[in-house]
Amino acid sequence: MNVARIKRMLIMIGAFAMLATATHAAPVKILALGTSLTQGLGVPPGLDLTAVLEARLNASGTNVKIINAGVSGDTSAGGLARLDWSLADHPQAAIIELGSNDALRGQSPAETEKNLSAILTRLQAAHIAVLLTGMKAPRNLGPEYAAQFDAIYPRLAKRYDVLFYPFILDGVATDPKLNQADGIHPNPAGVKIIADRMLPFVRRLVLQAKQ
Repeated sequence: MNVARIKRMLIMIGAFAMLATATHAAPVKILALGTSLTQGLGVPPGLDLTAVLEARLNASGTNVKIINAGVSGDTSAGGLARLDWSLADHPQAAIIELGSNDALRGQSPAETEKNLSAILTRLQAAHIAVLLTGMKAPRNLGPEYAAQFDAIYPRLAKRYDVLFYPFILDGVATDPKLNQADGIHPNPAGVKIIADRMLPFVRRLVLQAKQ
């Protein structure tokens, strides 16, 4: 066997070894801290937003594990209170979906912003990449409240320089065909639309987590 052939074989062996290592690399852990929209209230198991996002990312070769830390009815204060516990799995990235229940209760936008700010501060201190998802206040609370509440998310995204998906229910809100009977929670078809629209942002989140 000549030297050139041996070198070619060694290069091929090295390439296969690198491929095997990449294939078996540990998945990027993403914490999804949120409300019933994250939890998947009212949809069958495996069809919630985190499951759909995880399946689509893994199917396309992006190895992730999304930890569903959605709690129905949770507020921004509740999310902050359970943050340390939620970080026990040592995620490299986080999707933050909180504030909708604050608005439904008419909570002070300043208080919601304070809680979300504390969450983002804690995540950045832990060097965890963040995707912040925005929410809009119910319009029946009046234009002043809506303006104050809606402005929370873009302001925080800019202040902390994190990835920002402006409205978690974009393309789904108010459409009866894409929501459950309560008119608030997306049905499986609605979840798929949300996942489709969020997917590019989550891909960028994974890339940030790997840096």
